[in-house]
Amino acid sequence: VGIYFFKFANNFTFGGITGMAVLVARFTPLSASDFSFIANILLLIIGFIICLSSCGKDYVYRIEGELSNLEDQTVYAVFEKDNYKVVDTVVCTKPGQFQIDQNEAGFHCVTIFFADKEHWVTAYLEPGETVKITGDANSPLLLQVKGGRTNDKLTAFKKKIAPLLTELTNLSNSLNSKDLNDTIEETDIAARLANVNMQLSEEAIRYVKENPDEEVSVVLIQSFFSDPDDTRKIDELLALLNPRLKDFYLVKELEQYSARAKRTALGAEAPDFSVRNIYGNTVSLDSFPQKYLLLTFTAPWCDMCQTEDLYLDKVAMKYPKDQLDILLVSLDDNPDNVRDVLKKDSIAWNLVTDSAGQAAMLIDLYNVSVLPRCFLIDEDHKILMKTENGIEIKQTLENLFED
Repeated sequence: VGIYFFKFANNFTFGGITGMAVLVARFTPLSASDFSFIANILLLIIGFIICLSSCGKDYVYRIEGELSNLEDQTVYAVFEKDNYKVVDTVVCTKPGQFQIDQNEAGFHCVTIFFADKEHWVTAYLEPGETVKITGDANSPLLLQVKGGRTNDKLTAFKKKIAPLLTELTNLSNSLNSKDLNDTIEETDIAARLANVNMQLSEEAIRYVKENPDEEVSVVLIQSFFSDPDDTRKIDELLALLNPRLKDFYLVKELEQYSARAKRTALGAEAPDFSVRNIYGNTVSLDSFPQKYLLLTFTAPWCDMCQTEDLYLDKVAMKYPKDQLDILLVSLDDNPDNVRDVLKKDSIAWNLVTDSAGQAAMLIDLYNVSVLPRCFLIDEDHKILMKTENGIEIKQTLENLFED
């Protein structure tokens, strides 16, 4: 079949190779038969090369890793495409070495989690392209990811700013260690860390402005400027990009991210909802007329989400319900257990659990990316404050009601 295909190209009797042979014979010393023979042999060789390169590949994407100092030899790969994820678990064949093949097409990126899921690195995928991840597992920011245009350019950018990334890694490790002598030392490290982050942001901005045609610029916008409380820098940098990137999946995700953030910006009208609390009563913003509402998102496994840590118990006791009410939204899917616990509490909490996905729906509606998260909503349903800090809640309410 292959010989027939190349010998009688496109099934034209006097077209394709044969037609070209006649023209070549007319204007060069080569005869038509000699040219046809040479051309067909070349096409046959090219065909075999193409077949051999495609044959034997039983994967669409391949990830190869070689990480030094990797103690936990299990890695997790999360492949992502539009509203769809596939998780793969792989055990290293040799210390720090792994290979992950994905046979399904259409994925944009893969995030590799390692070191007991405490560290991760993201690679951007191109069909048929092998991605290689190398480096020290203890320095995830400095890992080299190669294979594909976006990965190669991102790695080149990281190599350029490697001194800053090294300093960031060292400062972060120092801040998280238990060897700090006093508060002054901790404050000094935090200030230096903030300065390094500012320099990294400046480098990212410079790269985006100089490379508005590159997809890696969008990656840098996402990496350095994803702030759920302020998306102005995202909007500003997206406006600088070449319009041809508007269909790049990360551009669409960032536009949606910005829209969600604006939905709960300070001064915005709080998104309305209708859910049932653990007592079966319907709750919405209209359930709190002519009063302030402290909408608080928590979870049973979150150490900082306890009502006493957020001063919510003191707030509930201090301010009358006709002045301020509290609605707790908990990622606990068993309302019966919650009711049993609340029976022992002296405060009658108005609480919504995640039965029927209610809490998850509200978390998405209010663009909650960290727990705990508190929103202070005024009498006109405007958002006055959002925080995860109990002291800020206490001080804001004192300033509001006691001045």
